[in-house]
Amino acid sequence: MSENAREPILEAARRVAQAHGYGGLNFRDIGEAIGLKAPSLYHHFPSKADLGAAVAKRYWESTAANLEELSAKIGDPIKSLQAYPALWRVALEEDNRMCLCGFMAAEYDDLPETVKKEVQTFADVNVAWISRMLTAASAPEDKVESQARAIFAAVSGAQLMARSRSDLGLFDALIDTFKESGLMPK
Repeated sequence: MSENAREPILEAARRVAQAHGYGGLNFRDIGEAIGLKAPSLYHHFPSKADLGAAVAKRYWESTAANLEELSAKIGDPIKSLQAYPALWRVALEEDNRMCLCGFMAAEYDDLPETVKKEVQTFADVNVAWISRMLTAASAPEDKVESQARAIFAAVSGAQLMARSRSDLGLFDALIDTFKESGLMPK
């Protein structure tokens, strides 16, 4: 089996984990989705923990790249922060899925340590980027990290609420409320 099979496996695992979390990852279903037998997947990922860690790592690395691309493209930290929720909205637009690491964070007690590490890194990457944007926007230095964490928590919570109701409009309304309340820049 070629190394090229690794990418379709990770992509199928991402889609499953965004809909069913870590608990929903299983080699048989992922193999069926991409036309491989489950034993073939073990060549690339010897265990479910290895697959879960790899898909979560790939997810946060992709998110980090998307955040950097967003801020480079927009150039203005306030406008970048205003655009941040759109990155979360995309998952809801994709068959009412949610953030892979957000879903896995809800399963935290049941995750292997390698997966926990990648899930934590996702949150850290987001909070660090938000903090950089807030700092560049001249937010009070003593409030930057707590506000960054609040923004991250609010946006991920908005995604969770919207998903539970299959309602993109609810996500948008919550983000507007965060902006009106001053949590996020208008």
